[in-house]
Amino acid sequence: MLVGGNVMKKLARMLVENFGARYTDLLGIRVETGDDREIFKWFLASILFGAPIRTETAIKTYKCFEEGGVLSPSKILETGWDGLVEILDEGGYTRYDFKTATKLLEIAKSLQEKYNGSLNLLHKKAVNSRDLEERIKNLAKGIGDATVSIFLRELRTVWAKADPKPTSLVILSAKNLGIVKGDNPDVALQELKVFWEKNAVKGYCFANFETALLRVGKNYCRKEKCDVCPFRVCCLKFSKQA
Repeated sequence: MLVGGNVMKKLARMLVENFGARYTDLLGIRVETGDDREIFKWFLASILFGAPIRTETAIKTYKCFEEGGVLSPSKILETGWDGLVEILDEGGYTRYDFKTATKLLEIAKSLQEKYNGSLNLLHKKAVNSRDLEERIKNLAKGIGDATVSIFLRELRTVWAKADPKPTSLVILSAKNLGIVKGDNPDVALQELKVFWEKNAVKGYCFANFETALLRVGKNYCRKEKCDVCPFRVCCLKFSKQA
């Protein structure tokens, strides 16, 4: 296990530089503009990422929506169920094609009816962070905590009320690396914020840090690939096994 006064700063840098690329950046979605069109694109992508499916498949499927110009509530409604299933199948999203097509249509309809098609308006009407999350979930059946967390994680600097709790995978890797102590999401969120405040890396934000922890948790901790994890030298779990 690493020792020394700068270990946590080095750990933070290793995390964000190697695993911290935000999904919005990878997809070329400019949520930082605050533009409704960009935010909806990211919401669409978040729905795709929210299913238990390979990240590569979700990205490929989003690109199919992009190529087809189906990137707004109105275009989703215009495309219809059969057209959405066709796009989802083209991207390899075959296992969840029917369910996701139905969900996307319900989301588009709810957004149009309740918020004039604007996610920014949804955010404006939310009383606080938790109300924001509930409003997002209520857009359609099947929008769960994972999807909400994915979506809001990269909107922290855009929406004042975007403050999602960390997912179980983020907490898992953060615990193994000694960044948080327990499994309580509310407590873990505060511990993560304190850690980042003390060890922030120039050019990166909290979303980069959280995304990096997610990838480490997903690719190494959950699969117990401790022997090949690039962070095994500073992992509490690995040090106990050694």
